[in-house]
Amino acid sequence: MKDKSLIIITGPTAAGKTAFSIRLARHFGTEIISADSRQFYREMRIGTAFPTPEELSAVRHHFVGNLSVEDEYNVATYEVEVLEKLDNLFGKHDVVVMCGGSGLYIDAVCRGIDDLPDHDPSLRETLKEELAEKGLEAMVAKLDILDPEYAEIVDRKNPNRVLRALEVCMQTGMTYSSLRKNVSRQRPFHIIRLGLNLPREELFRRIEARVDMMMAGGLLDEARALLPFRHLNALNTVGYKELFAFLDGKISLEQAIADIKTSTRRYARRQLTWFRRDKDMAWFSPDDFEGALEYVESALQQKRN
Repeated sequence: MKDKSLIIITGPTAAGKTAFSIRLARHFGTEIISADSRQFYREMRIGTAFPTPEELSAVRHHFVGNLSVEDEYNVATYEVEVLEKLDNLFGKHDVVVMCGGSGLYIDAVCRGIDDLPDHDPSLRETLKEELAEKGLEAMVAKLDILDPEYAEIVDRKNPNRVLRALEVCMQTGMTYSSLRKNVSRQRPFHIIRLGLNLPREELFRRIEARVDMMMAGGLLDEARALLPFRHLNALNTVGYKELFAFLDGKISLEQAIADIKTSTRRYARRQLTWFRRDKDMAWFSPDDFEGALEYVESALQQKRN
């Protein structure tokens, strides 16, 4: 596969990645692999901005709606499954497009993930009980002691990330950060990375407009149907958490919608922080398709030479 290329289209939420990737895939006559870790779940169509039926029919998509929220799934499984899918797709296409904003999942495909110990079910259960009893702040404080380096960069609002780091520290007696070697694995294909972004004010306007469209499109009913599954990791997601609080009677619907917009803006900022670490990323406006295509064509030509 030395002459094959994977084109990554990423960037913050609401930046226009889906439409851009479809246009690019149609230009190359190829297919799209989703790297949006919440679009995997078929029950979460509205709240995760699923590609529309028209978009799905325009270009064949993979890893969209392929799971149920009740399915066990993780980034290590995604890495294996995507590499297998790429092996198949590169038998038909010289170029494949990957589109999404889940940085960890993109990194798993591009660089591989570290060889960390498997989950210890009994230890994880103990940590979950401690989380329920003491709260997330107490678990973060524990991580500050066991692995201050990782505690500095972890998403402190994500209990799964915090518990996983604690689990590894307690299993191995080593810090989680020391075991995350971040050694890139060589892939048998070329990788071209494109980041899409907009001026902050415009991006935030798009985010707010999209939340309003989701609400008009039935997001509240979708969240209500998923209420029995709220304990599952898939539902620990912006848009659903806020509406669950409304359905619990804790906040008004108006407040829930405002909270979704605020949380989505914060998420977009975290995404940009993640992607800007990548020095190989070329950044474009989603409106500059011709400029991005020129860059891709040039990169493909260089890799052929």
